[in-house]
Amino acid sequence: MLNLRGGIVTAIDMRSRLGLPKNDDGKPPMAVGVELRGESYGLLIDSIGEVLKLADDSREVNPVNLDPRMAKMADGVHRLDGQLMVVLDVDRVLEIPTDKLAA
Repeated sequence: MLNLRGGIVTAIDMRSRLGLPKNDDGKPPMAVGVELRGESYGLLIDSIGEVLKLADDSREVNPVNLDPRMAKMADGVHRLDGQLMVVLDVDRVLEIPTDKLAA
């Protein structure tokens, strides 16, 4: 949980969510705020590059060789200067399996 401007939000560690190892660079994570179905969340990430507004029609389906950890939460990709930018599906990122709740 995080206190964001007086409001309590649920923090989601994106490294853990994507099955990636912990970041050992000593820098604290950044939180990106998102809202879904009236609830606020803070996605804990390593860093932010640029903020881009991209046309929806330039989004492509996930390539077959996309890392499976990313593919299960991705909603497609954009090609940017020879690189792929993965578009995360916030619904899938914030989906918590019910078997995790019972543990």
